[in-house]
Amino acid sequence: MKKSFLLLVAIAGLSLTYNQSLSAQEETVAGKLFYAELGGPGVIMSANFDARFNSNARLGFGYRLGVGFGYDESYWDDYEQRSRTYYSVPLGLNYVLGKPNSAHTFEVGAGVTFLTRKVSLYYYGYSEKPGNVIGVLTFMYRIMPVNGGFSFRVGLTPIIGTSGDLFPMGAIGFGYVF
Repeated sequence: MKKSFLLLVAIAGLSLTYNQSLSAQEETVAGKLFYAELGGPGVIMSANFDARFNSNARLGFGYRLGVGFGYDESYWDDYEQRSRTYYSVPLGLNYVLGKPNSAHTFEVGAGVTFLTRKVSLYYYGYSEKPGNVIGVLTFMYRIMPVNGGFSFRVGLTPIIGTSGDLFPMGAIGFGYVF
């Protein structure tokens, strides 16, 4: 009788543990985002990855990193205007606000973008310093499905040039939440 009671308790305990692990797997949310963006911190176009520091959360503090490129037409060579491509690496921290079960969220963030060369769009003044870093702010409306899928984002991304001037900029992005 004692053995059958202990066996029954052990089976009940294992089934409760199994059910808890299943429910924990169902509660995971899609919080990672891969997207392509026009404008914004990547300057012309960039591919980005965005995630939260808490890997099981959709909202809260997170980060973004990406790779992009741009096109500068202000390069002068032998009294002739030429153009050249440059690359960018946008890095940033952000905070995503919203309701836990809603796809509609809002992002506020700040970061830096490293450029492979000086770009005339972001006035460098008369400084001889070789800095190719610009500051970026982000204010983005995001649609991020709770269980993953197609994502959309649009908003303002003002750029802070090396001379301290603020340049208005916007961005639009499409991606996938997983």
